[in-house]
Amino acid sequence: NEYKSYLRMLSCERDDPPKQSSCQGTSSCNENTSCCQGSNTTKETTVTVRAAAPKKRINRRVVQQIPQEILEDPLIHEAIHKLPSNYNFEIHKSIWRIKCANASRVALQFPEGLLLYASVIADMLEHFTGAEMLIMGDVTYGACCIDDFTARSLNADFMIHYGHSCLVPIDRTSITVLYVFVDIQIDMKHLIDTLNLNFNKKTEKLAMISTIQFLTTLHTSVGLLKEEGWEIIIPQAKPLSPGEVLGCTSPRLDPDITALFYLGDGRFHLESIMISNPDLPAYRYDPYDKTLTQEYYDHSKMRRIRLEEIEKARSAPKWGLILGTLGRQGNPKIFDNLKRFLVDQNKEYVVFLMSEIFPERLGLMEEIGAWVQVACPRLSIDWGYAFPAPLLSPYEAAVALRRADWQNTYPMDFYANSSLGNWTNNHADNRTTIVKRKPKVES
Repeated sequence: NEYKSYLRMLSCERDDPPKQSSCQGTSSCNENTSCCQGSNTTKETTVTVRAAAPKKRINRRVVQQIPQEILEDPLIHEAIHKLPSNYNFEIHKSIWRIKCANASRVALQFPEGLLLYASVIADMLEHFTGAEMLIMGDVTYGACCIDDFTARSLNADFMIHYGHSCLVPIDRTSITVLYVFVDIQIDMKHLIDTLNLNFNKKTEKLAMISTIQFLTTLHTSVGLLKEEGWEIIIPQAKPLSPGEVLGCTSPRLDPDITALFYLGDGRFHLESIMISNPDLPAYRYDPYDKTLTQEYYDHSKMRRIRLEEIEKARSAPKWGLILGTLGRQGNPKIFDNLKRFLVDQNKEYVVFLMSEIFPERLGLMEEIGAWVQVACPRLSIDWGYAFPAPLLSPYEAAVALRRADWQNTYPMDFYANSSLGNWTNNHADNRTTIVKRKPKVES
């Protein structure tokens, strides 16, 4: 209430009433959603297109440009000062896109670490757009948890997802979605000095990776280090951005790389690329603590435990097949493939839908001898040993059901375009084909 009063006070200081922003052109604010219906003063015209006429190109860059009246609005600038100065929540862009879409109800989804800014951002966007804001408070672990289905069921016509990359493309979401990566600026000089102090550019060839929040800093610092003579690569596991890693998806690196250098707090994402590259030493630079640490992972123990669970599952006559319902975690195509694998091996199975998977909950169903979850592979890798019956990832289930061979290097390719098989999201068998509508042509 205090902040809303503050925004109202700012509005009273304006000498003239706010101008109505209008979209320029007829293209879209997002690649998939029409945002501009034209202004009220524009005359409606009918255009006849000849079949042989060349396609007219639309300059999307110009169409999507944020108007100066929004970029230079002193009230918006004043309100943004309530947020951390090194966090880019893209408030101007959000206001413009909401206005372009003529949205009346907007769903805002934040990961746990950014939820403390949710109320301030909601008040801000509501004040400057006139649209109603809904804060989605359910847990959001990663980019796979975007919950456009729930937003749509709440009659939201626009959604902003904060803190993750667009793992689910905007042409596949059920409503218009804007991804705000929340780029975080850090002390880049300290990062570069730390790297120079601890590594030898004459003998080292580093691979630098991070999460989406720090990718701008990562790319900029790599450019500066290369100017100093460093040999550094920024690996990529498509469709992720260069240098980006997820907890379940990371690239395999060439053998000439001497070390991994991870920029970010926590180990979850780093462990993904460590699992993909078990022979490489790994280092983590924490941008908040400004510390550099060497990180270790017990690869042999992990592989031993997972193989034991796979062997136990093979002898189970009855399986539980879980489709994760937390956002977009559960892929129905992978789910159907696994059902077919089970049928081919004459396994009885029971289907479960779960948003979160806990040992105590699965322990209630003692008749189930093995579980496979289409949600998060890391749940099986990190916590599978804590469950009363084997809890397998889709890849592990494929191995147990003799549809895949066990890999000595555990694959972290759950969202990678090039993956081992159809138990992953972006394997050729599971990709969604987007059919674009062709415009009507009058002869």
